[in-house]
Amino acid sequence: MLQTSFQYNLKSLKDAAQFVIEHAGNSKLWCFYGLMGAGKTTLIKEVCKQLELTDEVSSPTFSLVNEYKLGSGKLIYHFDFYRVNNIEEVYDMGYEDYFYSDNLCLIEWPEKIEEILKDESYIEISISMANEGRQLKISHQKSG
Repeated sequence: MLQTSFQYNLKSLKDAAQFVIEHAGNSKLWCFYGLMGAGKTTLIKEVCKQLELTDEVSSPTFSLVNEYKLGSGKLIYHFDFYRVNNIEEVYDMGYEDYFYSDNLCLIEWPEKIEEILKDESYIEISISMANEGRQLKISHQKSG
């Protein structure tokens, strides 16, 4: 498991987003870990901006998933599983249609769906407080 890290603050948010994009490789599942208020949604907004998304990006806290369209026609799915009470809700929403669509899936609160992720390959993006900003750690998780 390759792991790498990057320190950033709001002034260097663009650089942090580029760091994530560059280190994601071909992974289609990007899992964002961090405490409430750590900046997961803020970083996702900047990642989407760097991917040249023109749609308004907002946290799908109540809808579980938002769909954004890139200029290329490809889609980005943005999940927020914070309010998921049980894994059945995720099965009922048809997560497979999103995860296996070959579109990018950006996932907040992936710890709520660990049962599903154990069989997936994904990148783990952990955000924590550090000095005057944030510490970003990226690692590739392989299924199996």
